[in-house]
Amino acid sequence: MKEINFNEKKGFICDMDGVIYHGNIVLPGVAEFINWLNKEKKEYLFLTNNSGYTPCELKLKLARMGLDVPEHHFYTSALATAAFLKEQSPGCSVYAIGEAGLLNALYEAGCTMNDINPDYVVVGEGKTYSLEALTKATNLVLGGAKLIGTNSDVTGPIEKGIAPACRALIAPIEMATNTQAYFCGKPNPLMMRTGLKLLGCHSAEAVMVGDRMDTDIISGLETGMSTVLVLSGISTRETLKTFAYRPTVVLDGVGDIVRLSNGG
Repeated sequence: MKEINFNEKKGFICDMDGVIYHGNIVLPGVAEFINWLNKEKKEYLFLTNNSGYTPCELKLKLARMGLDVPEHHFYTSALATAAFLKEQSPGCSVYAIGEAGLLNALYEAGCTMNDINPDYVVVGEGKTYSLEALTKATNLVLGGAKLIGTNSDVTGPIEKGIAPACRALIAPIEMATNTQAYFCGKPNPLMMRTGLKLLGCHSAEAVMVGDRMDTDIISGLETGMSTVLVLSGISTRETLKTFAYRPTVVLDGVGDIVRLSNGG
């Protein structure tokens, strides 16, 4: 297994669920890791595929756990989706299924809400997900709307197990319409390139830290970054063996980055 000189790296892109927290519980070593990033003047971005939260809500979520991270350090799949639509079709109209994180991002990107004849149907994580919304979305896609998903995660971790995530929620629409959705979150290179741009880093100067091989590690690898798989989330050394590609290093948690940077 290779090593990474963390002191030489300029930027860090970190997943959140399973890396920084699990549900509403902060993971071991996270406070030390954030202190180290600030002390060493590293550029850093918390990149999450969860489209439900706004950056302000994520800041407050971490604040409740005793972590002080300013709003500009967060980038979500909802923001990536909104940026994609703004680039592709400025001023487009959408029918959206999702939470405040997605709706706010779409509004700020100049998209208008339309449940009659929208240009796009956009699906993210949502507590308001219902058969009624699903049926409407299905018929709008059959009527010509393009289908967009915020991210391709099938599940997300919650304190008592897992919850179906965007890929699972959008699947009934895909099946009913025989249409494949386009996903904007990790591992889409568009989201990663935007993350690097926000950090002001070249890929060779940055590290991707995550707990999932299929979104975090593959996206870092394909963008040309060093990759750290942490075992504080869903991955284990056993599940790692099922993938044809490898992270640069495997650590128990982000606290190990601080230990290794101090020569431990």
